[in-house]
Amino acid sequence: MDYVIALSCTPPRVYRRVASLVGLQLVTSFITVAKALAAQRETTQRQLNAEKQKRTEGPRVDSLKKRLSMTHEKITGIEEMMRKIFTGLFVHRYRDIDPNIRISCIQSLGVWITSYPSLFLQDLYLKYLGWTLNDKSAGVRKASVLALQNLYELDDNVPSLGLFTERFSKRMIDLADDVDVSVAVCAIGLVKLLLRHQLLSDDDLGPLYDLLVEDPPEIRRAIGALVYDHLIAQKHNSGQSNTKGESNDSSEVHLGRMLQILREFSTDQIISNYVIDDVWEYMKAMKDWKCIISMLLDENPLIELTDVDATNLIRLLNASVKKAVGERIVLATDNRKHYYNKAQKEILENDRRDITVAMMKNYPPLLRKFMADKAKVTLLVEIILHMKLELYSLKRQEQYFKDVVQLIKDAFFKHGEKDALRACVKAICYCCIESRGELQDFAQNKLKELADELIAKLKTAMKEVDEDEYSLLVNLKRLYELQLSIYVPIESIFQDIVTTLGSFRTANYEVVGFLLLNMYLHVAWCLQSIINSDSVSEASLSSMLSKRTTLLEQLEYFLHTPPGVQEDGNQGNQLASKVCIILAEVWFLFRKTNFSSTKLERLGYCPDMSVLQKFWELCKKQLNISDETEDEDVNREYVEETNRDAVMIAAAKLVACDAVPKEYLGAEIIACFVMHGTSVEEIVKHLIAVLRKKDYDVSSIFLESLKKAYIRHVELSNGDDESLVNKSFQECKELAARLSGIFMGAARNKHRADILKIVKNGVQYSFLDAPKQLSFLEGAVLHFAAKLPATDVIEILKDVQKRTVNVNTDEDPSGWRPYHTFVDTLSDKYAKNEGFQEEGTSVRRRGRPAKQRNNIRGKKLFDGHSSSEEEDSLSASDEDGEKQVEEDNAPLIHSLKSSKLRSFRVSRQQSEGTTNDLAASRTSGASN
Repeated sequence: MDYVIALSCTPPRVYRRVASLVGLQLVTSFITVAKALAAQRETTQRQLNAEKQKRTEGPRVDSLKKRLSMTHEKITGIEEMMRKIFTGLFVHRYRDIDPNIRISCIQSLGVWITSYPSLFLQDLYLKYLGWTLNDKSAGVRKASVLALQNLYELDDNVPSLGLFTERFSKRMIDLADDVDVSVAVCAIGLVKLLLRHQLLSDDDLGPLYDLLVEDPPEIRRAIGALVYDHLIAQKHNSGQSNTKGESNDSSEVHLGRMLQILREFSTDQIISNYVIDDVWEYMKAMKDWKCIISMLLDENPLIELTDVDATNLIRLLNASVKKAVGERIVLATDNRKHYYNKAQKEILENDRRDITVAMMKNYPPLLRKFMADKAKVTLLVEIILHMKLELYSLKRQEQYFKDVVQLIKDAFFKHGEKDALRACVKAICYCCIESRGELQDFAQNKLKELADELIAKLKTAMKEVDEDEYSLLVNLKRLYELQLSIYVPIESIFQDIVTTLGSFRTANYEVVGFLLLNMYLHVAWCLQSIINSDSVSEASLSSMLSKRTTLLEQLEYFLHTPPGVQEDGNQGNQLASKVCIILAEVWFLFRKTNFSSTKLERLGYCPDMSVLQKFWELCKKQLNISDETEDEDVNREYVEETNRDAVMIAAAKLVACDAVPKEYLGAEIIACFVMHGTSVEEIVKHLIAVLRKKDYDVSSIFLESLKKAYIRHVELSNGDDESLVNKSFQECKELAARLSGIFMGAARNKHRADILKIVKNGVQYSFLDAPKQLSFLEGAVLHFAAKLPATDVIEILKDVQKRTVNVNTDEDPSGWRPYHTFVDTLSDKYAKNEGFQEEGTSVRRRGRPAKQRNNIRGKKLFDGHSSSEEEDSLSASDEDGEKQVEEDNAPLIHSLKSSKLRSFRVSRQQSEGTTNDLAASRTSGASN
């Protein structure tokens, strides 16, 4: 044992690790023996007590006393050995530099305390578990937390852990937010055990509830279990009684407590969904559909719901239904599709059936009760998307289905907000597809009635637009949401829409935007019907081309006369964005590459360059709108569909699909690479990847984008704002750096011709108007020139220097400064890293390259002593140089042999010199 302790303290880590494992296992084995002896001692004690009741003296009593004494001495001896190993090995190794050794120590200590509490369950040993909660290694912290979990799970240990809990409980709570997810999850489990034993107060748990919206789902699930146990089920409350026959009341009680929690987040649906998602797995009451519906319909007079509670309960019902059928209610970090096995699919299908059965008779009264509330009715309507509609036919409940469809149609005309309209359209379309037989025909007829009624309302609204502008706007929104899902025959009102648009161009930009959107969607549906039909009549083709021409004329009007942003605030911005996006979508749908060499070649369309330039000018205005201006928008329903990212994506799609000349628009888009934030930057990055994948001439596009960025800088240079000038030049340099960074590693050699083309054409552009445009060398060309090999750089430098042969650069020093910076930077870079070869360099020989030996005599650092091996090579003789040339001309095998002999000679001389130096140093050390 002493040898093991001594070996555990040796410097070699492998010895320490093995000895530590042996010593720790010894204590574990000693505990097993001690527990067996303790059981034997108890048996002997019982036998002795029974024997003493018969007779006080005798050989049997003496034998039992002797055995009891011997057993006790053995236990005492074993405990002494355990203490010796603990003080000699554990106390030193629990803070070893090797985390694996520390983990083994803490795991073993946890086992010792749990299995032998009579010796180890005291603060003398517990403190080591508390100290290692702060260890820098996550594995050690986790081992300590798991060891404490095992201790607190045993109720008998809790009284002895009072002082330890008081000392380290704060650290246990802090570990719930540990940087390591596994440690945090284990710590949350430990906190649950502390709550079970009522060792923590509710005030201590405040920071833990903030973790309900943490990114790692493991932490959220663990906190959800804690919230359910402590706040909803209240398992830790001793006054809680669970009697038989109270399952229904229990669900209502749990739902009531859940509503109290959701009341804190009633204004934020996203946070509410996070809370529901975290607790759903543990709270069975969330799947008690009958209880939730009963509470919503006020069937229990003892439960009164406020308006906020009703909204939260409907939100909970909607989210719980989605979870039950396998949908996500919070955004996932990986966005990967979840696959289910056969058993899981059966569970989801059974849940879908249970939801349908529970909602079947109660769905119509729920919709009627909350019809007027747009938030509630939207959530209720969405539920039908997760029901098995064929059960209405199988269970002979057709009337309930018809009532639901009619109520959804009424909700569509009752509300005019995006979420409510979109939910109603999805629900009716789902009913038309998923229902069976007579019910399917009924749903399809209701959808047709809805479309006809909407067209009639639109006709009336356009006639009475001067009196009721709001009615036109709301019905246009309804038509837009309906056309997003199905084809609506609006041929009868298409010309009325065009006429209304002509009179509303400068009146209400929101109405104009939805007029344009509906025209575009109608043209898109007409195009799809033509493409899908087997035979196309000349009349339908001419009608479609006429509608497209009309739409393009209306859109191009706003290119030439952009919406007055100053007059109507952000509605003008939104209309401009819609014009850009719709134009891009129309050009994309009718791109010539889609219809070339087909019977529909007449449908191919490509805009004129003047129109394309106007389009990009309007796009740039939208890109230059600040985020603060976007945030000031009052109506944010469709803001995601009209922000700068949507405009940039629409423009980039045109370039990626060859709908417009990429040499112009591609260069303009890439010139915005570093100007408008990370989201636009990602879009441009994807566009560049697509262009490179299609083997386009990216060098020309890159150079054009650099020129456009530089021209923007030159235009700003004419102003008085020096900060804008510096910023624009910095953006030009950053753009060049990002574009040149694409050619990294092996891509340098692969795209060497492209890089050289960019550099040569860039140099030519810089000298077109020298010295005014020479800053283009420093701002753009220099980053690409640095990617070229030395031979190409020499060629570039010669070309640049030729252009200044008969030019006096001293006349305008500031103008020619970028030229000198360009030349000096490249010369210095390649002189240091790769060097330049002079003209007339000899042809490279086969085999080993010749070492250049310049007969330069090195300066010795100390007199009488050779400074280094490198200095000896510098002062080599002419004879050695001649021998080297001969060796280089010799076959390679001879060179290898001669080099081995020479290296052997040199190493032998060095070893002799080293021996002499060591002897001299020892002599000098001894004399000192």
